[in-house]
Amino acid sequence: MGIFSQSQLLQRVFSLQLPNIEPSTERKWMEQHFQGLSLSKLCSSMNRHLEDMLIDQRNSSPPEWRQDGLFSFCYSLLFRAGYLALFERRDNASLIYEEFRKFDSLLTKLARCSLKQAERKTVISTQEQLWELLSPKWTSRESESSSWQLSYHHFLQEEGVDAEMQKRALLLQLWTTQCNAGPAAFWLLGFLLTHPEAMEALKSEISGLSHRDASLEHPLINPLEASCTPVFDSVLSEALRLTAAVMINREVVQDKVSIKASGQDYHLRRGDKVCLFPFLSPQMDPKIHEEPQVFKYDRFLNDDMTAKDEFYKDGKKLKYYNMPWGAGRNICTGKEFAVRAIKQFVVLFLTHFDLEMCDPEAKLPPVNPSRYGFGILQPDGDLLVQYRPKRMQNKL
Repeated sequence: MGIFSQSQLLQRVFSLQLPNIEPSTERKWMEQHFQGLSLSKLCSSMNRHLEDMLIDQRNSSPPEWRQDGLFSFCYSLLFRAGYLALFERRDNASLIYEEFRKFDSLLTKLARCSLKQAERKTVISTQEQLWELLSPKWTSRESESSSWQLSYHHFLQEEGVDAEMQKRALLLQLWTTQCNAGPAAFWLLGFLLTHPEAMEALKSEISGLSHRDASLEHPLINPLEASCTPVFDSVLSEALRLTAAVMINREVVQDKVSIKASGQDYHLRRGDKVCLFPFLSPQMDPKIHEEPQVFKYDRFLNDDMTAKDEFYKDGKKLKYYNMPWGAGRNICTGKEFAVRAIKQFVVLFLTHFDLEMCDPEAKLPPVNPSRYGFGILQPDGDLLVQYRPKRMQNKL
């Protein structure tokens, strides 16, 4: 697997050049929207769209079982809800998703310059279609709003980005903000379905959350906002530990000596490229996590059902023992938004729908190996499930 700089990936994958934007400046802008009051507004919007889509699912579904691929279902629903929350446009969410999936399916080949001729034509076509679909079409009234998309448009203008690159940058942001939540929700629900004891523990915790109104016909308060959910947090952390495989690339800007925990010195020279792969360590390190290949829903729980946050290696307490979102100053700015979206989706779905595998003996599909290094892994195949609306008296 090659080590790519950020500028190389932007050019190869998104046909995008942003030479004047400093990463620290962009991060500061992003933090304005994924923290504090702005985050609350985004999460409320996301929750509202999730509820609306699940209402549509329930109203359009007969009371009998309905079959679907779990990955396709999770990715479609969370992507469209996230798109509507961030871009605040209702006219083309389904078409955006269809084109995005074509693009996303070829993204790793595009990054590694291994596209076939027909695939390259598909990528060019989908890029151009998405650039056009994502281009803002504001009225004068809408241009005075404080939407995420409008704010990003103003940010790019202030940084001197030309109109064509502004248009292309929206596809980058769409992929960055929407490529992980759907796959993460798939793995989480997939692990729950294939581990009944985990599903029962989570359902028990969910049933204890206080709902002011459990009906989807009316706006719900988010019971996760003010509730402690140690089981849910552990299940999610464990699912991400097993499936988050982001590659962290850095370029050395000055000579320095890096000392590993073992005491070994590494002399890093200016211009060297350093690649970190937390999926291998700490996430899959058997010295940190016993039987690291095995899903254990309570791995991040203490015996008293409080969150477990102390892990050791060779007798030394670790600061970082699970890094699906990065760590330190470079932790993903959209982490809280993504976590809330995934948890709210799972709560709503398990509360208002019965869900089971079509084949009770089915296994989770294997990982698509080409996705290592590009965020949450995706399956090579799907898990066929069936679901139906719960009767009101049978809810969790």
